Amino acid sequence: MTELPREILELRDSLARQGRRDVTVVAYLTPRPGKEAETRDLLLSLVGPTREEPGCIDYHLHRSGEDPCVFMFYETWRSKEDLDEHLTMPYLKPLFDRKNELLSTDIDVKLYTMTSSPET
Repeated sequence: MTELPREILELRDSLARQGRRDVTVVAYLTPRPGKEAETRDLLLSLVGPTREEPGCIDYHLHRSGEDPCVFMFYETWRSKEDLDEHLTMPYLKPLFDRKNELLSTDIDVKLYTMTSSPET
């Protein structure tokens, strides 16, 4: 089994402390110079299978308009348990295994909870 990166383990710990049902994650990834296209392709390959997961509400890959070398995932999960399950999916293994080769920094993971009502 692939060992999860430190920043992903910290995210899981943070979620456990919050105890909320819905979970929104924003993750920033910065490829190493010369690895941008390969990283983009790998990240894009995660979108389809992730969106098929039962607990996935939103899963979108973005690229910065200010710095095209920065990618961002915006994810919303039905629950912490659904996100935990996502992090064990085999199609994430190539990203976690090659993180140090492809990325120039750790994955910058931010956790958010909705403040407004979804209807407004």
